Amino acid sequence: MYLTTLDPISRDFDRIARRAFGPATFRTAVTTALPMDTVRREGELVLRFDVPGYDPEKIDVTVDRGVLTVSATREENREEGESPVVRERLFGSFTRRVRLSDNLDADAIEATNHDGVLEIRIPVREEAKPRKIEVSGNKEL
Repeated sequence: MYLTTLDPISRDFDRIARRAFGPATFRTAVTTALPMDTVRREGELVLRFDVPGYDPEKIDVTVDRGVLTVSATREENREEGESPVVRERLFGSFTRRVRLSDNLDADAIEATNHDGVLEIRIPVREEAKPRKIEVSGNKEL
Protein backbone atom coordinates (compact mmCIF):
# COMPACT_ATOMS: atom_id res chain seq x y z
CA MET A 1 0.00 0.00 0.00
CA TYR A 2 1.38 3.39 -0.96
CA LEU A 3 -0.78 5.73 1.11
CA THR A 4 -3.41 5.95 3.79
CA THR A 5 -5.83 8.83 4.24
CA LEU A 6 -5.80 10.42 7.65
CA ASP A 7 -8.78 12.32 8.85
CA PRO A 8 -9.35 11.52 12.53
CA ILE A 9 -11.17 14.78 13.26
CA SER A 10 -13.73 14.35 10.51
CA ARG A 11 -14.18 10.65 11.42
CA ASP A 12 -15.03 11.60 15.00
CA PHE A 13 -17.22 14.46 13.81
CA ASP A 14 -18.97 12.13 11.37
CA ARG A 15 -19.64 9.58 14.09
CA ILE A 16 -21.18 12.23 16.37
CA ALA A 17 -23.20 13.77 13.50
CA ARG A 18 -24.59 10.35 12.51
CA ARG A 19 -25.80 9.77 16.04
CA ALA A 20 -27.39 13.21 16.23
CA PHE A 21 -28.74 13.72 12.71
CA GLY A 22 -28.76 10.36 10.92
CA PRO A 23 -26.31 8.64 8.55
CA ALA A 24 -24.13 10.58 6.11
CA THR A 25 -25.52 14.01 6.95
CA PHE A 26 -22.15 15.66 7.36
CA ARG A 27 -19.83 13.09 5.80
CA THR A 28 -20.76 14.24 2.32
CA ALA A 29 -19.77 17.82 3.10
CA VAL A 30 -16.49 16.79 4.70
CA THR A 31 -15.32 14.49 1.91
CA THR A 32 -16.53 16.64 -0.98
CA ALA A 33 -14.64 19.69 0.28
CA LEU A 34 -11.39 18.38 -1.23
CA PRO A 35 -12.31 15.17 -3.09
CA MET A 36 -9.30 13.10 -4.09
CA ASP A 37 -8.56 10.47 -6.71
CA THR A 38 -5.36 8.46 -6.64
CA VAL A 39 -3.89 6.58 -9.58
CA ARG A 40 -0.71 4.61 -10.00
CA ARG A 41 1.33 5.16 -13.13
CA GLU A 42 4.62 3.59 -14.05
CA GLY A 43 7.09 4.88 -11.50
CA GLU A 44 4.79 7.27 -9.65
CA LEU A 45 1.63 7.78 -7.66
CA VAL A 46 -0.65 10.64 -8.73
CA LEU A 47 -3.13 12.34 -6.40
CA ARG A 48 -5.75 14.63 -7.92
CA PHE A 49 -7.83 17.07 -5.86
CA ASP A 50 -10.76 19.11 -7.13
CA VAL A 51 -10.05 22.75 -6.29
CA PRO A 52 -12.32 24.79 -8.59
CA GLY A 53 -12.82 28.34 -7.42
CA TYR A 54 -9.87 28.18 -5.01
CA ASP A 55 -7.32 30.96 -5.28
CA PRO A 56 -4.00 29.22 -6.14
CA GLU A 57 -2.32 31.48 -3.57
CA LYS A 58 -4.53 29.88 -0.90
CA ILE A 59 -3.60 26.28 -1.68
CA ASP A 60 -0.80 24.80 0.43
CA VAL A 61 0.88 21.44 -0.07
CA THR A 62 3.31 20.29 2.61
CA VAL A 63 4.97 17.05 3.60
CA ASP A 64 6.25 16.39 7.10
CA ARG A 65 7.43 13.07 8.53
CA GLY A 66 5.69 11.05 5.85
CA VAL A 67 2.37 12.91 5.97
CA LEU A 68 1.27 14.90 2.92
CA THR A 69 -1.11 17.74 3.82
CA VAL A 70 -3.21 19.66 1.30
CA SER A 71 -4.94 22.75 2.66
CA ALA A 72 -7.06 25.17 0.68
CA THR A 73 -9.32 28.11 1.39
CA ARG A 74 -12.25 29.20 -0.74
CA GLU A 75 -13.88 32.48 0.17
CA GLU A 76 -17.39 33.48 -0.70
CA ASN A 77 -17.59 36.64 -2.77
CA ARG A 78 -20.94 38.39 -2.46
CA GLU A 79 -21.80 41.66 -4.04
CA GLU A 80 -23.58 44.30 -2.01
CA GLY A 81 -27.30 43.69 -1.78
CA GLU A 82 -27.07 39.93 -2.46
CA SER A 83 -28.60 37.45 -0.06
CA PRO A 84 -28.35 33.68 -0.59
CA VAL A 85 -31.45 31.82 -1.72
CA VAL A 86 -29.83 28.41 -2.23
CA ARG A 87 -26.39 27.71 -0.83
CA GLU A 88 -24.81 24.35 -1.78
CA ARG A 89 -21.20 25.33 -2.48
CA LEU A 90 -18.78 24.96 0.40
CA PHE A 91 -16.66 27.88 1.57
CA GLY A 92 -13.94 28.11 4.17
CA SER A 93 -10.71 26.26 4.88
CA PHE A 94 -10.36 22.55 4.13
CA THR A 95 -7.55 20.09 4.78
CA ARG A 96 -6.77 16.54 3.64
CA ARG A 97 -3.93 14.49 5.09
CA VAL A 98 -2.43 11.40 3.51
CA ARG A 99 0.22 9.18 5.08
CA LEU A 100 2.84 8.22 2.50
CA SER A 101 4.53 4.83 2.60
CA ASP A 102 8.30 4.49 2.74
CA ASN A 103 8.12 3.24 -0.87
CA LEU A 104 7.47 6.80 -2.08
CA ASP A 105 10.09 9.52 -2.54
CA ALA A 106 8.68 12.42 -0.49
CA ASP A 107 11.69 14.59 -1.40
CA ALA A 108 10.76 14.58 -5.11
CA ILE A 109 7.06 15.51 -4.91
CA GLU A 110 5.78 17.85 -7.62
CA ALA A 111 2.44 19.70 -7.68
CA THR A 112 0.57 21.53 -10.45
CA ASN A 113 -2.82 23.26 -10.55
CA HIS A 114 -4.60 23.31 -13.90
CA ASP A 115 -8.28 23.85 -14.71
CA GLY A 116 -9.36 23.48 -11.08
CA VAL A 117 -7.48 20.20 -10.52
CA LEU A 118 -4.50 20.07 -8.18
CA GLU A 119 -2.26 17.20 -9.29
CA ILE A 120 0.45 15.90 -6.99
CA ARG A 121 2.99 13.47 -8.43
CA ILE A 122 4.99 11.32 -6.03
CA PRO A 123 7.73 9.12 -7.48
CA VAL A 124 8.05 5.52 -6.31
CA ARG A 125 11.52 4.84 -4.90
CA GLU A 126 13.72 2.85 -7.24
CA GLU A 127 14.08 -0.05 -4.79
CA ALA A 128 10.27 -0.34 -4.52
CA LYS A 129 9.63 -0.56 -8.27
CA PRO A 130 8.70 -3.96 -9.67
CA ARG A 131 11.53 -5.80 -11.37
CA LYS A 132 11.82 -8.99 -13.33
CA ILE A 133 13.60 -11.91 -11.71
CA GLU A 134 15.40 -14.25 -14.06
CA VAL A 135 14.68 -17.94 -13.54
CA SER A 136 17.62 -20.19 -14.24
CA GLY A 137 17.39 -23.73 -15.61
CA ASN A 138 17.64 -26.90 -13.52
CA LYS A 139 21.09 -27.68 -12.25
CA GLU A 140 22.00 -31.29 -11.86
CA LEU A 141 23.17 -32.34 -8.44
